[in-house]
Amino acid sequence: MNRRIFLTTTASTAAASLLVPASSHAAIDLSQAALPYAPEALEPHIDAVTMGIHHGKHHAAYVKNLGDALKAASVTQTDPLALISDLSAVPEAQRMLVRNNGGGHVNHTWFWNWMAPAGSGPKGPEGKLGEAIQSTFGSIDDFKKLFGEAGTKRFGSGWAWLIVTKDDKLKVTSTPNQDNPLMKGIVADEDLGTPILGLDVWEHAYYLKYQNKRPDYIAAWWNVVNWSQVAKGFEAAKA
Repeated sequence: MNRRIFLTTTASTAAASLLVPASSHAAIDLSQAALPYAPEALEPHIDAVTMGIHHGKHHAAYVKNLGDALKAASVTQTDPLALISDLSAVPEAQRMLVRNNGGGHVNHTWFWNWMAPAGSGPKGPEGKLGEAIQSTFGSIDDFKKLFGEAGTKRFGSGWAWLIVTKDDKLKVTSTPNQDNPLMKGIVADEDLGTPILGLDVWEHAYYLKYQNKRPDYIAAWWNVVNWSQVAKGFEAAKA
């Protein structure tokens, strides 16, 4: 790796460390963590077969493809979040591969932890998070409606997000493919922020059970949101 790439990569690592919801998730590297629960633990809302394929095939492929792209680019940075937060550190020939697969790895690593078996935690946002959601969106139901619309109206594949913006405000956003709200220079400046909740609306996340009924998948998904984890991310993002 040449000096320019090293310096840029080092700077991007520092920048990413200020944005990642540090206390809400473990550090992300070029390995794939096991699911934090059994594949069947989210049933009946998300089925075991989908979870097995989603984690064991799709996420695993993002991790492998990211590693291959970085090897081809001779980039030694191993923090995927730093890489996707500032893709200028990646040679142009591998930049799209790193954007897509790095985003896929980061987004899914968060996604598994934003879910938990139904009944294992709070049924909705509580405490400071609940107060902030109600203050920002009018009510919890209004927030869920807006978030659900962001997921439903996302054309093709992508994600719906709840983020904390740089001025500590909550905002619902959406990104295509495996982009996320930390990708400066790719996501519009007004939609940049720290993700504290995200929903995968790629068809591989729901099609086996819900077919083309994405709104049904989104409605069911609320039953397995890990609100304790979301609250930790909210506190970390505002710290």
